[in-house]
Amino acid sequence: MFVIAAPGQGSQKPGFLEPWLSDSVHADTLRRWSDTAGIDLVTHGTVSDEATIKDTAVAQPLIVAAGILTGRALLASLPEGTPVAFAGHSVGEFTAAALSGVLSDEDALELVALRGRAMAEASQLIDTGMAAVLGGNAETLEADVASRGLHPANFNGGGQLVVAGTQELLDGLAESPIPGTRVIPLAVAGAFHTEFMESAQGRLADAAQALTPHDPSYPLYTNRDGSLLSRGQDALDSLVHQVTRPVRWDSCMESFASDGIRGMMELAPAGALVGLAKRGLKGVPTVAMNTPDNLPQALEMVASA
Repeated sequence: MFVIAAPGQGSQKPGFLEPWLSDSVHADTLRRWSDTAGIDLVTHGTVSDEATIKDTAVAQPLIVAAGILTGRALLASLPEGTPVAFAGHSVGEFTAAALSGVLSDEDALELVALRGRAMAEASQLIDTGMAAVLGGNAETLEADVASRGLHPANFNGGGQLVVAGTQELLDGLAESPIPGTRVIPLAVAGAFHTEFMESAQGRLADAAQALTPHDPSYPLYTNRDGSLLSRGQDALDSLVHQVTRPVRWDSCMESFASDGIRGMMELAPAGALVGLAKRGLKGVPTVAMNTPDNLPQALEMVASA
C-alpha cells in the first residue's frame, strides 16, 4: 500500500504552484476552481506574498486546490492497479475526501472555502494562535500544556505536539517552555482544532447538510483516530467535527505502519508530512510532490517497492 498524503495549513509557500501551472491544462483547471472557491487561486499560487497566503480564508482553499490538482496528476501517472490509500492532515482531509471519491472536487473546494472564511472570522473573536512543542513525551506534554490552560491540537508524532490557545498563554509557554522541549510559534491565525472554533464548526455543519457524499473508492484514513472510513457520510461528518477536535496524525502513521505501508507521496505544498514520516515511519520511502518533475520519482518508488 502506498499512502498519498495531503498537507494542512502552514505548508503553503509563495509561488509554490508556479511549476505546475506552466501546463495550460492545470492552469485552466485552477482558473475554473477559482470561481468555485471565490478567490483567485492562480494569483495566490504564483505571485501572492507570504502575508496574503497566510490568511486562513486564502490558505485553506489554496492548499486543498493544490492538493487535488497534484493528486489528480499523480493518480493519472501511476500504473493501473497501484494500491493507494489517502489521508490528509487537518484541512488536507478535504483533499483526501475529493481524491478518494467522497466529494466532488467542486464540493470539496466550496466547502473548504466556507471553512476558511468561518475559521478566519472565529479567529477574530479573541486573540489566539498555535505553537509546535518539540521534544518530550506526548502524554506527559498533554497534561503539562493543559495545566497551563492550553489545548493539544495536533498530535503529529515524531516528538511533535502542536498546542493552541490564547496568544497570552502561548507567549508564556514560549518564554518558559516545558523542560526538555522547544517551542516554535506557527504561522496560523487562530486556535484551530479547539473549542475556539465552535462557531465555524456550526456553519460547516449547516453547509454539509446540503451535500450527498459517496463511499470512498480508495482506503481513506481519518484524523479522528487513524482508522479507515468506509462510509461517505462518516467521512463528511469527520470533516465537520475535526474543526474543534485534535488531529491525530500520530495515530494515522501507526495505522499506515500496521497496514503495511510501502511508501508515501505527499501532495503539494509538500514537505511537512514527509518530515514527520522520516521520524515516525523510519525506513519508509517518501516523495514530496512539489513539481511535475517529482512524478517520475513517485513512479520509481512504486516500481522498486
